[in-house]
Formats: sequence, C-alpha cells, structure tokens
Amino acid sequence: MRMYECDSGKIHYVPVPAGVIPDRRAANARPNDQFDFVLLLIISEATQNAMIANDFSVTNGILVILSLVGLDIGFSILKQRFPILNRHMNGLPLVLVDQGWPVRKLMRKTRVDEEDILFSAREKHGIERMEQIKYAALETNGGISIIPTAES
Repeated sequence: MRMYECDSGKIHYVPVPAGVIPDRRAANARPNDQFDFVLLLIISEATQNAMIANDFSVTNGILVILSLVGLDIGFSILKQRFPILNRHMNGLPLVLVDQGWPVRKLMRKTRVDEEDILFSAREKHGIERMEQIKYAALETNGGISIIPTAES
C-alpha cells in the first residue's frame, strides 16, 4: 500500500498490486504488441486522473484499471483460442531477404534498409554480405531474424 496526499489535504491509501501485468510480459523489456503498449499508457493516465484530477475517487480509478486489465486478458485468451484473430491483430513475419536477394517492395513499405538487415546479421551470426543470408524476416515484435546460408 502506498499513501498519497491530494490538493484537498485528504490522504488516500492505494493498494499497488505487484503483478498487474501477467508474467509472460515481465520477461521482455518491451510490450509484445501494440495493444499492450497502449494499455500501459491508458492505465497510467487513469491512475493519474484518479489521484490528481478533479475526480478524487480511488474506486473509480481502480475500476477503470481492472476493466482495462480484464480486456487485455480477454484479448489474450481470444488470440490464443483463435489463431486467425492472433494473425489479424499481431500480423505475420515479413520476409525481407529471400535467398540473398532483398525484397525491395517490402523493405520500402516497412522502412527497413539493407544496413539494418546487415547490422542484425553481423550482430547475430557474423555475416558480412547479403549473399550469405538465406532469409531475413521482420518479426512482429520489430526484430529482424536471420537465417544464414549453408556455407556461411
């Protein structure tokens, strides 16, 4: 529990749960998808409004936060049960390099250049040239996965 004092001099005790966001997200430093990022922003705004704004109702703030967390859990369950919904909400990985040849149309669309791909290849596999890359995929979390050719 934490104690907060507002402008009117009232003191509010707010329970701060240790694990509001499920453990599957705690392992990563960044949110897994866009909905989680937006959820964190909205929760912070709802918390701020509950503590600072003209509405001093802590109950209202807790209800808003619990509703948002419930929506997040509901969406994650729906995405787990219906893979087509997961693909629609999170997208699919995009192949940016195919057999050593850059796919320029997708690279322009995603604003990824050859330097980004080669940086990822050097960092993960020590690859220096595009010809040494069998496939490079832009993952749904924003990372670039590299599959080297057999002779690399």
